Amino acid sequence: MHDAFAALLAGRPVDTATWSSFWDELSADTLDPGEPASLMAALSLDAVTPETLTDLVRSLHARRTGPVRPFPGAVNVVGTGGGVSTFNISTAAAFVAAALGAQIVKTGSRAYSSKYGSIDLLVRLGIPLTKSYDETAASLARHGIAFAGYFVYPVELTVLARRIMPLPMRPYGRVLNTLGPFLPALPGTRQLTGLSSPGLLPLARKLAAAVDDREVWLCTNDVGADELISFADNVVHPGAGAPEFQLSRRDLGTADGTLSDLAAVPEPDRVVDYFLDVVSGRAGEVATQTVALNAAALVIAAERETEWRPAMASAMAAMRDGAVRDLVDAVRAGESAPSPLVSEGASGE
Repeated sequence: MHDAFAALLAGRPVDTATWSSFWDELSADTLDPGEPASLMAALSLDAVTPETLTDLVRSLHARRTGPVRPFPGAVNVVGTGGGVSTFNISTAAAFVAAALGAQIVKTGSRAYSSKYGSIDLLVRLGIPLTKSYDETAASLARHGIAFAGYFVYPVELTVLARRIMPLPMRPYGRVLNTLGPFLPALPGTRQLTGLSSPGLLPLARKLAAAVDDREVWLCTNDVGADELISFADNVVHPGAGAPEFQLSRRDLGTADGTLSDLAAVPEPDRVVDYFLDVVSGRAGEVATQTVALNAAALVIAAERETEWRPAMASAMAAMRDGAVRDLVDAVRAGESAPSPLVSEGASGE
């Protein structure tokens, strides 16, 4: 039994060196049969210390080899999952922000608690994930947006999945989705990560501190969603000790709504059409305002705007005048993207 597994079973913390030893033995296939799956089962968010999970993340970052290409000024948006099920808000917001001129390099995953994760949606849209940093840079230059593939994640996760087979990884989705946003090697300016519960904030802050190639902004609300929600009061927690953004719906002037306004469509054959309605501002006022709010956060994180209400207004205009749909169509077709819209208050001009 490896020391990492023994410590988890005994309720003791696992430090970076012990995790590194575990990855060594995992890669060499010298662990006891069934031990990788048993360790993952013991790696519960409710049973281990934040330090154990943070050291796990640090151990994987330390093992990264090979050149990593930076994307200065780029922003990522990815949630921890595990919250209420909604349509793909962050993917829609990524397209909107890119249409407004922000550089977006997005990561994501397949569905865990939702009906369709960002990768599930991209597959249906016919948009491939990039396979290298060069492909990512080319997509970013061509469209202003790129969907980074599995190459940005530690190879140890792939090895782990192989060692666990034929058992599926889905039972461990909660912990993997929580750690996932903090694992990619994706040097950029900032990352916007929604938390499905404010209770995850202490852990997420420690995980964010383990990320040294981009500043991570964390988002919380009181409705259990891992995105900013237009009809709720939200808080954005920037990194580096900066003051929080308190986003009151009264100050933003957004409409009343419920989670049913943000629900995913149940029919698989309607997923694409509904997403296209969303990015065109035709899925209802609450859906439009929620996507616009998340897009506003991205353009502010990208330092192309400083005020929330004007940023939201620009986002909704871009959705309703067809600019975002044009960008989605260009990415799907592999064509050069239309020129991004720039709001009068954008700081990038």
